Amino acid sequence: MSVASSTPAPGANPVPANKPRTVLFASLIGTTIEFYDFYIYATAAVLVFPRLFFPAGDPGAAVLQSLATFAIAFFARPVGSAVFGHFGDRIGRKATLVAALLTMGLSTVLIGLLPTYAQAGVAAPLLLALCRFGQGLGLGGEWGGAVLLATENAPPGKRAWYGMFPQLGAPIGFFLSGGTFLLLGELMSDAAFFSYGWRIPFLASALLVAVGLYVRLKITETPDFQKVLDSKARVKVPMVAVMRDHRRALVLGTLIALATFVVFYLMTVFALSWGTAQLGFTRQQFLLLQLFAVLFFALTIPPSALLADSRGRRTAMMLVSGAIAVFGLLYGPLFGSGGWVAVTLFMVLGMCLVGFTYGPLGTLLAELFPAEVRYTGASLTFNFASILGASLAPYIAMWLGGNYGLEYVGYYLSAAALISLFALVAAGKQTRAA
Repeated sequence: MSVASSTPAPGANPVPANKPRTVLFASLIGTTIEFYDFYIYATAAVLVFPRLFFPAGDPGAAVLQSLATFAIAFFARPVGSAVFGHFGDRIGRKATLVAALLTMGLSTVLIGLLPTYAQAGVAAPLLLALCRFGQGLGLGGEWGGAVLLATENAPPGKRAWYGMFPQLGAPIGFFLSGGTFLLLGELMSDAAFFSYGWRIPFLASALLVAVGLYVRLKITETPDFQKVLDSKARVKVPMVAVMRDHRRALVLGTLIALATFVVFYLMTVFALSWGTAQLGFTRQQFLLLQLFAVLFFALTIPPSALLADSRGRRTAMMLVSGAIAVFGLLYGPLFGSGGWVAVTLFMVLGMCLVGFTYGPLGTLLAELFPAEVRYTGASLTFNFASILGASLAPYIAMWLGGNYGLEYVGYYLSAAALISLFALVAAGKQTRAA
């Protein structure tokens, strides 16, 4: 398979060129909003929802129930990939990206309006789970489209560089969500925060969505998809085509992305829960520590893209997967020490690895599939990996840490990294620009 050219086919209708600045900002702002929405739920799932949306009694059980609702979105994401991917490969990237952003944004705002368990009883967690499903549905369609918007507009030799802009939305969204909760904690008492303050980050998403929609509506279709339209190469049911003709790419891509998801959610959701519940950090202290570490997540994404463009996407991912496997052996000793210096070093090292693995991931997964099924294929791959590597990662890590100790959480991470490494080796002939 060859990577689709961005040059229009002979005789094709001319397509208005998207300015690089507009393309990159549109891909970045969308994923920033999507990940902001996603992460405020992750933070609230640890700090707020166990107390407000589940029966009072066993705090540990409430946390596990809250983390179970957190996992729902990961099972919704492949559904979003199939639905939005179908339209993205049939009618175009632009309209589909707008619809995905609206789905995610409305679900998030509705969470900020939900009644609590004290107000609505068992209906409260059920409504929370429904909104969480909507979040997953939207993100399932958002990520793949944002990556394609960037990479399918990229000039030759810069696909990974363009493809890292939507990936930057992850640390920026995390920084915005964590910073919002940190600011609220400083400005209001615990009583006020749990009464109404926790709703503010969810309701504020409406403003961000409005900005994202404005930018997204200004872009035109990508050259690669326009070429598919001009050559009448669209497939009738993209998901069927992916499952029938590109199963190997789907399986290998899912396993390639496994370590990326496991390391990220062990460094964020699980670390926040363990650090505040077991290591004696306050909510404010650990959120501040995470925000500091997320800066290194963001700072390592650009060099990861440069490495991927110069040495190849597969080579770059193989190097970082090996490094994550080694880091897993340090998980228990560094994080378990509970000391400020060791925990800070742990968070910084982990987030650097997240940046180096996440930066080229979108470009690599997109290159596994031809343009006519690329939206569906890349999105399904990314989101199947999210189920396998992220949906239950905080839950599994909590269980391993509680029953066997933090070193076993590290072994879990190392095993995921080795699986990704083996998949990258096996994908040698599958990737086309790696």
